[in-house]
Amino acid sequence: MSIFHYQAVNENGRRKSGRLVGMSESDALNKLRKQELNDIVLTDISQAWDIKVMAFVNRVGAKDLVIFSRQFSVMIAANLPIVESLIILIDQTESLTLKALLAEVAFDVDSGAFLSDSLAKHPKVFSEFFVSIIRSGETSGKLDEVLNYLADEMERNYDMVSKIRGAMIYPVFVLSGLVAVGVVLMVYVIPNVTSMMEGSSVALPLSTRIVIAASDFMQAYILYIAIVFVALAILLRFYFRTYTGRRFLDTLKLRVPIFGPLFKYIYLMRFTRSLSTLLKGGVTISRSLEITADVVGNTIYKELILETLESINDGNPLATVLGESRDVPKMVPQMISVGEKSGKIDAVLDRVTSFYSREVTNRLDNLSKLMEPIIIVIMGIGVGIMVAAVILPMYNLASAL
Repeated sequence: MSIFHYQAVNENGRRKSGRLVGMSESDALNKLRKQELNDIVLTDISQAWDIKVMAFVNRVGAKDLVIFSRQFSVMIAANLPIVESLIILIDQTESLTLKALLAEVAFDVDSGAFLSDSLAKHPKVFSEFFVSIIRSGETSGKLDEVLNYLADEMERNYDMVSKIRGAMIYPVFVLSGLVAVGVVLMVYVIPNVTSMMEGSSVALPLSTRIVIAASDFMQAYILYIAIVFVALAILLRFYFRTYTGRRFLDTLKLRVPIFGPLFKYIYLMRFTRSLSTLLKGGVTISRSLEITADVVGNTIYKELILETLESINDGNPLATVLGESRDVPKMVPQMISVGEKSGKIDAVLDRVTSFYSREVTNRLDNLSKLMEPIIIVIMGIGVGIMVAAVILPMYNLASAL
């Protein structure tokens, strides 16, 4: 599969250029000729550095996959062949990376491979969860229904992630601005103001002496402080990539005040939604738990799900291990137990997912409202320190003159 840059002349005699994906040079030429282009000059740019950089930067996102799944399900429901549907999607997709990937998948399927096996060759884009759902649709002959359901689930997950990010933008922006302003004050403003106070006979209060000492320290060691912060960030990045570091961070997410319950509900919702989707797709309970353990995104819950899998293999009910964990509310194993007894575990999981989805939405709304007074308090403390350390001594100095 190659990416080509083309130059051609349209039917009006105007020159036209651009990029397209083709299985070969002849395939690319045929595509351009169908657009009634002449004097075509093709250049294979698949190995060009800018294409590689673009492929690295413009990775296939969740939104791209949602749109792909939705459009693909509509075409399959309209009884279009899989290869023809993929070719149409290649032309409609804006992401150049996804274009090239879908072209490879179309080529594999056209050569006789299963769609799920072709998608599995690209695990960085199509997760094991995604591939397993597609495989279940192929097996049951309900690929259009499975794709549509998968698109619905991905849309819900994308909307939830967007809400979480949206709720965090305001506090992160304000706190980052406060830190930046604080550094500028400590390095450039405070030294000019305090030099006048130190030369006077007025006794400086403790808060002023602390601010002056901190300012002098930052002035003298600002470069070293920056190096230490960068080195610490790199070390933490490598540490959190290890199993121990990842487990520590995941435990911290569940225990931190205010945000802990929110993270817990998000992981529980992800667990119940993924498990329900896989079971509805006809995937076995054991295989569903294996996939869900990787999808849930938290080491603590992954260990819990794998422990549940072992318990099921030993002949115990699904709710046994879940009921013993302090990270799973009692409602979850009780509902799952009811679902197991009634044979409607997927429907019960859907109800649990809906409950936690509402809880997450409500907590996000409350979090947005809660962060505003917290930020105001932090800003007030910062302003108070500056007033106590700078403004009051200057007022005393002016009164003494």
